[in-house]
Amino acid sequence: MRNTVRQELVARQLDEQIAGRFPVGRRLRILDVGMGQGTQALRLARAGHTVTGLESDAGMLTVAREALADEPAGIRERFRMLEGDGRDTGVHFLPGSFDVVLCHGVLMYVEDRDAMLAGLARMLAPGGLLSLLVRNGDALAMRPGLAGDWSAALTAFDTDVYTNRLGLSVRADRLASLTATLAGIAAPLQAWYGVRVFSDNVANEAEPPVGDELEQLLAAEDRAGRTDPYRAVAALLHLCGVRG
Repeated sequence: MRNTVRQELVARQLDEQIAGRFPVGRRLRILDVGMGQGTQALRLARAGHTVTGLESDAGMLTVAREALADEPAGIRERFRMLEGDGRDTGVHFLPGSFDVVLCHGVLMYVEDRDAMLAGLARMLAPGGLLSLLVRNGDALAMRPGLAGDWSAALTAFDTDVYTNRLGLSVRADRLASLTATLAGIAAPLQAWYGVRVFSDNVANEAEPPVGDELEQLLAAEDRAGRTDPYRAVAALLHLCGVRG
């Protein structure tokens, strides 16, 4: 359920930004940094875009390649996968090579965040879109607080570090800090959304509802992710910057 909400909301928000910035029907050059199992990258390839997926985890690459193998030839031809790190985009690509760069669920693992973001911004052509999905550092107390873990909630107010559901200690990012970074790398923030306002605390194995109930859940999450003050306490933030 958690992943269903995340992927569906990010897809809607990303499509909205693409539609608002590029001519209808234009086939875009898209780079997905840390593409994981390739959910968003594959969806964009199906929409007609040329997609390059960069992933450092060999296991994830195997999953993505298996998924791609089931697609029609035309989609396979538009989709290239590389094993590599998002900090080394300059090794693989020339500046200005892409219209859209995705970096979803990656920054929390990167120590030198700003340097990596500067490298991603250089990959964008003028007017290109940088899409970031990060853990919301301004709302770290929400998950333990709603679970009744008061000690963890109090600790979360004064830190950007948290333990994720994989048991790893990682960093959350704050909206104000990322806004300043995007301005500094000439890809200023144009829009931002919250992701998983209501459904973050469900169990990892919880299945999504079906039919009308799922549509209502997604509608509520979608609206909350666009509406103050709800989006500010979402578990994840989706930020969209545009290269000047």
